[in-house]
Amino acid sequence: MARRVITLTAKQALEQLSRPGPHPVLRGDLALVGLPGVIFTPRSGLGLPAVAFGHGWMQPVRRYHGLLRHLASWGVVAAAPAVERGPLLSARVLAANLLTTLDISTGVRLGTGEISVDPARLALAGHSMGGGAAVLAAAGADRVRAVVTLAATETRPSALDAAREVRAPGLHLAAGEDRIAPPVGHSEAIAQAWAGPVQLRLLPKASHLGFTEGRHWSELMLDGSSERGSHKLGRAFVTAFLLRVMTGDRTYDELLDSDLKAANLVFQREALPRR
Repeated sequence: MARRVITLTAKQALEQLSRPGPHPVLRGDLALVGLPGVIFTPRSGLGLPAVAFGHGWMQPVRRYHGLLRHLASWGVVAAAPAVERGPLLSARVLAANLLTTLDISTGVRLGTGEISVDPARLALAGHSMGGGAAVLAAAGADRVRAVVTLAATETRPSALDAAREVRAPGLHLAAGEDRIAPPVGHSEAIAQAWAGPVQLRLLPKASHLGFTEGRHWSELMLDGSSERGSHKLGRAFVTAFLLRVMTGDRTYDELLDSDLKAANLVFQREALPRR
Protein backbone atom coordinates (compact mmCIF):
# COMPACT_ATOMS: atom_id res chain seq x y z
CA MET A 1 0.00 0.00 0.00
CA ALA A 2 1.36 3.42 -0.97
CA ARG A 3 2.12 5.79 1.88
CA ARG A 4 -0.37 8.61 2.15
CA VAL A 5 1.18 12.05 1.69
CA ILE A 6 -0.31 14.70 3.95
CA THR A 7 -0.07 18.20 2.51
CA LEU A 8 -0.96 21.50 4.11
CA THR A 9 -2.70 24.47 2.55
CA ALA A 10 -0.42 27.31 1.51
CA LYS A 11 -1.54 29.37 4.52
CA GLN A 12 -0.99 26.48 6.93
CA ALA A 13 2.43 25.76 5.45
CA LEU A 14 3.45 29.42 5.67
CA GLU A 15 2.46 29.64 9.31
CA GLN A 16 4.14 26.37 10.23
CA LEU A 17 7.40 26.90 8.38
CA SER A 18 7.82 30.49 9.59
CA ARG A 19 8.09 29.12 13.13
CA PRO A 20 11.07 27.12 14.48
CA GLY A 21 11.09 23.44 13.62
CA PRO A 22 11.17 20.43 15.93
CA HIS A 23 14.96 20.04 16.28
CA PRO A 24 17.07 21.51 19.11
CA VAL A 25 19.89 23.53 17.54
CA LEU A 26 23.66 23.58 18.12
CA ARG A 27 25.96 26.41 17.08
CA GLY A 28 29.59 26.01 16.07
CA ASP A 29 32.51 28.14 14.87
CA LEU A 30 33.97 27.47 11.42
CA ALA A 31 37.18 29.22 12.53
CA LEU A 32 38.06 26.08 14.48
CA VAL A 33 38.71 24.38 11.14
CA GLY A 34 40.40 27.35 9.50
CA LEU A 35 37.59 29.42 7.98
CA PRO A 36 35.96 32.38 9.74
CA GLY A 37 32.23 31.85 10.04
CA VAL A 38 29.43 30.08 11.84
CA ILE A 39 27.57 26.80 11.52
CA PHE A 40 24.20 25.77 12.94
CA THR A 41 23.14 22.13 13.09
CA PRO A 42 20.33 20.04 14.55
CA ARG A 43 21.46 18.37 17.78
CA SER A 44 21.61 15.03 15.99
CA GLY A 45 20.91 13.44 12.63
CA LEU A 46 22.71 11.37 10.02
CA GLY A 47 22.71 12.00 6.28
CA LEU A 48 21.37 15.54 6.70
CA PRO A 49 21.13 18.15 3.93
CA ALA A 50 23.45 21.15 4.20
CA VAL A 51 23.43 24.70 2.84
CA ALA A 52 26.22 27.27 2.66
CA PHE A 53 24.99 30.87 2.86
CA GLY A 54 26.65 33.98 1.43
CA HIS A 55 26.22 37.35 3.16
CA GLY A 56 25.36 40.61 1.44
CA TRP A 57 27.68 43.54 0.72
CA MET A 58 29.02 45.01 3.98
CA GLN A 59 26.72 42.77 6.02
CA PRO A 60 28.05 40.83 9.03
CA VAL A 61 27.10 37.16 9.18
CA ARG A 62 25.27 37.77 12.47
CA ARG A 63 22.51 39.45 10.47
CA TYR A 64 21.57 36.00 9.13
CA HIS A 65 21.91 33.95 12.32
CA GLY A 66 18.14 33.78 12.75
CA LEU A 67 17.65 32.27 9.28
CA LEU A 68 20.51 29.81 9.74
CA ARG A 69 19.24 28.74 13.16
CA HIS A 70 15.74 28.39 11.69
CA LEU A 71 16.95 26.05 8.94
CA ALA A 72 18.83 23.95 11.47
CA SER A 73 15.67 23.61 13.55
CA TRP A 74 14.06 22.02 10.47
CA GLY A 75 16.87 19.53 10.01
CA VAL A 76 19.20 21.39 7.62
CA VAL A 77 22.86 22.02 8.50
CA ALA A 78 23.36 25.73 7.73
CA ALA A 79 26.74 27.47 7.61
CA ALA A 80 28.00 30.89 6.55
CA PRO A 81 31.60 31.97 5.97
CA ALA A 82 32.47 35.38 7.44
CA VAL A 83 34.78 36.50 4.65
CA GLU A 84 34.89 39.40 2.15
CA ARG A 85 33.42 41.84 4.68
CA GLY A 86 35.00 44.98 3.23
CA PRO A 87 33.62 47.41 0.62
CA LEU A 88 35.59 45.70 -2.18
CA LEU A 89 33.81 42.38 -1.84
CA SER A 90 35.01 39.80 -4.36
CA ALA A 91 32.10 37.65 -5.47
CA ARG A 92 34.56 35.15 -6.92
CA VAL A 93 36.35 34.73 -3.57
CA LEU A 94 33.07 34.50 -1.67
CA ALA A 95 31.87 31.84 -4.12
CA ALA A 96 35.03 29.81 -3.52
CA ASN A 97 34.54 30.09 0.23
CA LEU A 98 30.95 28.90 -0.07
CA LEU A 99 32.20 25.72 -1.71
CA THR A 100 34.86 25.37 0.98
CA THR A 101 32.09 25.67 3.56
CA LEU A 102 30.29 22.75 1.93
CA ASP A 103 33.54 20.76 2.02
CA ILE A 104 33.82 21.44 5.75
CA SER A 105 30.20 20.41 6.31
CA THR A 106 30.76 17.06 4.67
CA GLY A 107 34.37 16.38 5.63
CA VAL A 108 34.67 17.52 9.25
CA ARG A 109 33.15 15.77 12.24
CA LEU A 110 30.19 17.80 13.48
CA GLY A 111 28.95 17.89 17.04
CA THR A 112 29.87 14.81 19.08
CA GLY A 113 29.62 12.45 16.14
CA GLU A 114 25.83 12.29 16.07
CA ILE A 115 25.62 14.59 13.05
CA SER A 116 26.60 13.87 9.46
CA VAL A 117 25.88 15.48 6.10
CA ASP A 118 24.93 13.59 2.96
CA PRO A 119 27.28 14.77 0.17
CA ALA A 120 24.40 14.23 -2.28
CA ARG A 121 22.26 16.81 -0.42
CA LEU A 122 24.20 20.05 -0.75
CA ALA A 123 22.77 23.51 -1.46
CA LEU A 124 23.94 27.10 -1.81
CA ALA A 125 22.12 30.26 -0.80
CA GLY A 126 22.81 33.92 -0.27
CA HIS A 127 21.54 37.46 0.08
CA SER A 128 22.40 40.39 -2.17
CA MET A 129 25.95 39.91 -3.52
CA GLY A 130 26.08 36.70 -1.51
CA GLY A 131 23.20 35.50 -3.65
CA GLY A 132 25.14 36.33 -6.80
CA ALA A 133 28.16 34.53 -5.35
CA ALA A 134 26.01 31.46 -4.69
CA VAL A 135 25.05 31.40 -8.38
CA LEU A 136 28.72 31.71 -9.39
CA ALA A 137 29.65 28.81 -7.12
CA ALA A 138 26.80 26.62 -8.35
CA ALA A 139 27.80 27.10 -12.00
CA GLY A 140 31.01 25.19 -11.45
CA ALA A 141 29.84 22.57 -8.98
CA ASP A 142 27.73 19.62 -10.11
CA ARG A 143 27.44 18.42 -6.50
CA VAL A 144 25.21 21.38 -5.66
CA ARG A 145 21.59 20.18 -5.79
CA ALA A 146 19.71 23.42 -5.02
CA VAL A 147 20.26 27.19 -5.03
CA VAL A 148 18.33 29.93 -3.21
CA THR A 149 18.85 33.68 -3.48
CA LEU A 150 17.33 36.57 -1.53
CA ALA A 151 17.35 39.93 -3.33
CA ALA A 152 20.26 38.72 -5.46
CA THR A 153 22.66 41.25 -6.96
CA GLU A 154 24.47 40.93 -10.27
CA THR A 155 28.19 40.43 -9.72
CA ARG A 156 31.59 40.47 -11.43
CA PRO A 157 32.12 37.94 -12.89
CA SER A 158 28.50 37.88 -13.94
CA ALA A 159 25.99 35.85 -11.96
CA LEU A 160 23.64 36.32 -14.93
CA ASP A 161 26.09 34.53 -17.21
CA ALA A 162 26.73 31.87 -14.59
CA ALA A 163 22.98 31.20 -14.26
CA ARG A 164 22.99 29.85 -17.81
CA GLU A 165 25.16 26.98 -16.58
CA VAL A 166 23.24 26.09 -13.42
CA ARG A 167 21.01 23.05 -13.84
CA ALA A 168 20.25 22.61 -10.15
CA PRO A 169 16.75 23.77 -9.12
CA GLY A 170 16.68 27.43 -8.14
CA LEU A 171 14.42 29.60 -5.99
CA HIS A 172 14.87 33.36 -6.24
CA LEU A 173 13.06 35.72 -3.86
CA ALA A 174 13.04 39.28 -5.16
CA ALA A 175 12.19 42.39 -3.13
CA GLY A 176 9.53 44.63 -4.64
CA GLU A 177 10.87 47.75 -2.89
CA ASP A 178 14.51 46.99 -3.76
CA ARG A 179 16.29 50.18 -4.81
CA ILE A 180 19.76 48.63 -4.58
CA ALA A 181 19.19 45.67 -6.90
CA PRO A 182 15.84 46.17 -8.69
CA PRO A 183 14.49 42.75 -9.67
CA VAL A 184 14.27 43.49 -13.39
CA GLY A 185 18.05 43.74 -13.76
CA HIS A 186 19.05 41.32 -11.04
CA SER A 187 16.87 38.54 -9.55
CA GLU A 188 14.49 38.46 -12.51
CA ALA A 189 17.29 38.44 -15.08
CA ILE A 190 19.10 35.66 -13.22
CA ALA A 191 15.92 33.56 -13.01
CA GLN A 192 15.16 34.05 -16.70
CA ALA A 193 18.66 32.87 -17.59
CA TRP A 194 18.54 29.81 -15.31
CA ALA A 195 19.32 26.54 -17.08
CA GLY A 196 17.43 24.21 -14.72
CA PRO A 197 14.05 24.23 -12.98
CA VAL A 198 13.54 27.66 -11.46
CA GLN A 199 11.00 29.75 -9.62
CA LEU A 200 11.01 33.52 -9.12
CA ARG A 201 8.85 35.13 -6.45
CA LEU A 202 8.35 38.83 -5.82
CA LEU A 203 7.72 40.01 -2.27
CA PRO A 204 6.00 43.36 -3.01
CA LYS A 205 6.64 44.94 0.39
CA ALA A 206 10.23 43.79 0.91
CA SER A 207 13.26 46.07 0.66
CA HIS A 208 16.83 45.07 -0.21
CA LEU A 209 17.84 44.75 3.45
CA GLY A 210 14.50 43.35 4.56
CA PHE A 211 15.92 39.82 4.82
CA THR A 212 18.67 40.89 7.24
CA GLU A 213 18.25 40.88 11.02
CA GLY A 214 18.91 43.54 13.64
CA ARG A 215 20.54 46.92 12.98
CA HIS A 216 23.81 47.81 11.28
CA TRP A 217 25.55 51.05 10.37
CA SER A 218 25.40 50.12 6.66
CA GLU A 219 21.71 51.06 6.74
CA LEU A 220 22.90 54.68 6.66
CA MET A 221 24.05 54.26 3.06
CA LEU A 222 21.96 51.32 1.85
CA ASP A 223 18.22 51.35 1.26
CA GLY A 224 15.94 49.37 3.56
CA SER A 225 16.18 47.75 6.96
CA SER A 226 15.29 44.53 8.77
CA GLU A 227 11.62 43.59 8.21
CA ARG A 228 9.63 41.05 10.18
CA GLY A 229 7.36 40.25 7.23
CA SER A 230 10.32 39.55 4.96
CA HIS A 231 11.82 37.27 7.61
CA LYS A 232 8.59 35.28 7.87
CA LEU A 233 8.22 34.80 4.13
CA GLY A 234 11.91 34.20 3.54
CA ARG A 235 12.21 31.55 6.23
CA ALA A 236 9.08 29.73 5.12
CA PHE A 237 9.92 29.62 1.41
CA VAL A 238 13.60 28.79 1.84
CA THR A 239 12.74 25.98 4.27
CA ALA A 240 9.95 24.59 2.07
CA PHE A 241 12.17 24.65 -1.02
CA LEU A 242 15.15 22.95 0.61
CA LEU A 243 13.00 20.28 2.25
CA ARG A 244 11.23 19.54 -1.04
CA VAL A 245 14.28 19.42 -3.27
CA MET A 246 16.79 17.96 -0.81
CA THR A 247 14.66 15.50 1.16
CA GLY A 248 11.56 14.91 -0.95
CA ASP A 249 9.24 16.26 1.76
CA ARG A 250 5.96 17.07 -0.05
CA THR A 251 4.10 18.35 3.00
CA TYR A 252 4.57 21.96 1.92
CA ASP A 253 3.93 21.62 -1.82
CA GLU A 254 0.97 24.00 -1.76
CA LEU A 255 3.13 26.84 -0.49
CA LEU A 256 5.64 26.38 -3.29
CA ASP A 257 3.01 25.81 -5.97
CA SER A 258 0.64 28.68 -5.07
CA ASP A 259 0.65 32.30 -6.19
CA LEU A 260 0.36 34.33 -2.99
CA LYS A 261 -0.41 38.02 -2.63
CA ALA A 262 2.57 38.48 -0.31
CA ALA A 263 4.88 36.38 -2.51
CA ASN A 264 3.84 36.62 -6.15
CA LEU A 265 4.85 33.70 -8.37
CA VAL A 266 6.27 35.79 -11.20
CA PHE A 267 8.06 33.16 -13.23
CA GLN A 268 8.56 29.40 -13.24
CA ARG A 269 10.26 27.07 -15.69
CA GLU A 270 9.58 23.38 -15.09
CA ALA A 271 8.01 22.10 -11.90
CA LEU A 272 10.32 22.04 -8.89
CA PRO A 273 11.57 18.47 -8.56
CA ARG A 274 10.89 16.14 -5.66
CA ARG A 275 13.77 13.99 -4.52
